[in-house]
Amino acid sequence: MEQDFDFSSYSNIKRLSEDELNALWEKYLVNKDKETRDKLIVQYIYLVRYVVGRVKVSLPESISIEDIAGYGVEGLINAVERFSPHKNSRFETYALIRIRGGILDKIRSQDFLPRSVRRKIKEIKQAIEELKQEYGRMPTTAEVAEYMDMEPAKITQLLSEDITITSIYERRGTSDDSMEIIDTIEDSQKLNPHEMAEEQDVKTDLQRALMRLPERERVLMVLYYQENMTMKEIGETLNMSESRICQLHAQALMKLKNILNEARANRLQQSII
Repeated sequence: MEQDFDFSSYSNIKRLSEDELNALWEKYLVNKDKETRDKLIVQYIYLVRYVVGRVKVSLPESISIEDIAGYGVEGLINAVERFSPHKNSRFETYALIRIRGGILDKIRSQDFLPRSVRRKIKEIKQAIEELKQEYGRMPTTAEVAEYMDMEPAKITQLLSEDITITSIYERRGTSDDSMEIIDTIEDSQKLNPHEMAEEQDVKTDLQRALMRLPERERVLMVLYYQENMTMKEIGETLNMSESRICQLHAQALMKLKNILNEARANRLQQSII
């Protein structure tokens, strides 16, 4: 299957019913044939379009949407081939993670800037260091532009292209006590021990409450609050109408509220006893 899928043709794809899609999955899980795999990929290609739209806004313009889409399709293929209904929940949730991870991993491993641009960025950084030594402070963009005989806007543009995409979960160092980058970031809103304990209680209650929801409602909440999908997109993912998704969302919120109130009441009663 070609990996440069034309997203403009998405509306022309015939979406299978839930029963037809389940039958396709059953066939693929038994035979693992390429033809059935490609049919599944076409059915879920909208997930790539969704992730590409979310990821693109945070990347430099030098990275083309065609490249990102290609990496996303590779992630989708990987998700279809590795999906196991016995180990994973819904395929859509599993695929979103694999697609996004595939795109970011590919981008991290490559340098999209031409050598001439990379060289110019290096010269600008060197100029900044020289001016910093001369002024005893960080020079302004206008001062750097004048020093290099360039337009300030061009300086800003080039420096904005100098981006390195790194996962905050990437480890620094190779020793046993090496830390992930996220562990080195200072929390400016760090809670006191009492607040931390209270927040942990809330998180624990929420996790337990979510597990008590029906699977469909639980997946809906994950897609809406964790994956930031719209009600319309969730409807497409779950093969349901947008109005039905809104109804299920309201039901899930009400159930969560009742479960959390019950948990707080039980915790308060235990503390009094």
